[in-house]
Amino acid sequence: MGGFSIEMTGIILQARMSSTRLPGKILKPIGKKNILDHIFFRLSRLKHPVKIVLATSDNVADDVVEEYCRKKNIACFRGSENNVLERYYMCARQYSMDAIVRLTGDNPFPDIEEIDNLIKIFTENKADFAHSFSALPIGVGAEIFTFQSLEKSYLHGRESHHLEHVNEYMIENPQIFKTLHLTVSVEKHQPGVRLTIDTQEDYERACFIVENAKNEYITTQEAIQLCSQFA
Repeated sequence: MGGFSIEMTGIILQARMSSTRLPGKILKPIGKKNILDHIFFRLSRLKHPVKIVLATSDNVADDVVEEYCRKKNIACFRGSENNVLERYYMCARQYSMDAIVRLTGDNPFPDIEEIDNLIKIFTENKADFAHSFSALPIGVGAEIFTFQSLEKSYLHGRESHHLEHVNEYMIENPQIFKTLHLTVSVEKHQPGVRLTIDTQEDYERACFIVENAKNEYITTQEAIQLCSQFA
């Protein structure tokens, strides 16, 4: 499947207000910024040229997310609430993306240096799918895939988990998709550390990290270190 030229690399950030355990978390404050603010602040440091789109649902509860995007001058796409695979496919098609980096709105500390590295190895090796989940703390990694891979998943992924999780069909079919795994430094290789926000404890941990960080841009190494101090 690989071998084509990538002209448009996109980042699709999936985010919606409804959350089972922590409703409205994407706009909850962590220090002086909400979660989405933290993500976009970090993405502004990316070296690769990308088109960034926030993909939310067409549920009325997410009107506030579209309004957030309008105020911040961020591209917004609205699609199916539960069929996230379809939302990604329609969004990528609308913006003519050749490669798509997938991020989620409950991860305020994406490692931008490693996203750049991920895009680099993905492009140089003409991969179909690449990710850094197994290397980095939970909530820090990312994945990238070709539009063709996304389309194949959309056309053939029929199980409920395929629709809910964009990458599942690719992960389950390594014989179809040329897959790469990013390797990172020993200091960052802490896949057991939680830097995602799914629970109230996760939220309090993220607040602790932001409040105690030395710089506005928090490195993965510093976040890991602060995690160990959180009681």
